[in-house]
Amino acid sequence: MDNYGQFAKIYDKLMDDFDYSQWAEYIVEILTKNQIQSKRILELACGTGNLTVEILKKGYKVDAFDLSNDMLIQAQQKLSKYKNFRLFHMDMISFKLPSCYDVAISVCDSVNYILDKKDLIKTFSNVYNHLNHGGIFIFDINSEYKIGTVLGNNIFIDDREEVFYIWDNRFDLRTKIGEYFLTFFTSTDGIQYKRFDEIHKQRAYSVEEILTTLERVGFKNYEFTKAFGFEDITETTERINFIAIK
Repeated sequence: MDNYGQFAKIYDKLMDDFDYSQWAEYIVEILTKNQIQSKRILELACGTGNLTVEILKKGYKVDAFDLSNDMLIQAQQKLSKYKNFRLFHMDMISFKLPSCYDVAISVCDSVNYILDKKDLIKTFSNVYNHLNHGGIFIFDINSEYKIGTVLGNNIFIDDREEVFYIWDNRFDLRTKIGEYFLTFFTSTDGIQYKRFDEIHKQRAYSVEEILTTLERVGFKNYEFTKAFGFEDITETTERINFIAIK
């Protein structure tokens, strides 16, 4: 099932306060810091292509893929005026491309959508096999604190232009899976609204689980910090960025 069916059409409205330009700058900073000069990037779970656009603007070539065909439709429309990109309909667990890369990225806590540890191993192994020697894998996760406490069993309500939504969360301490029950009301005229519901799930991974999995598939050099910087994480860090080098 495409978890981002109707959601794909309003995704950008919900993320309009998210600074993808800053994220692209952060990625470039990481590449510079690690002396990665390649201008070719593999992007996992690219969504509607918001980050893809910002990376293309910086002169990179991007091969990007997503599991959601609806997301890719939005991305294709957004990227149509750019060159040097290719879009693929694939998932992180089993993707297979004929090329290897010096850079692979996955942002917006896409890794948390991998609910089974065995699939996490497959994903990281897949990335490892698609990297050249010395290649770098940059990705982030929602922390255990964010999924288990900030989202936890809480309910959020937001009223934005053309979109009103209720976000009802349920967190299972045993499985460490957060289940998000989303109810949206969308309108184009502010008078009539259409309702649709979706369920999303994310797994809370500890830093230790991520590092152990990276090591298991072959990554030896890695680090983790607060996202958008290089500061050490704390108990209340909500987004953690990882850098792994093959």
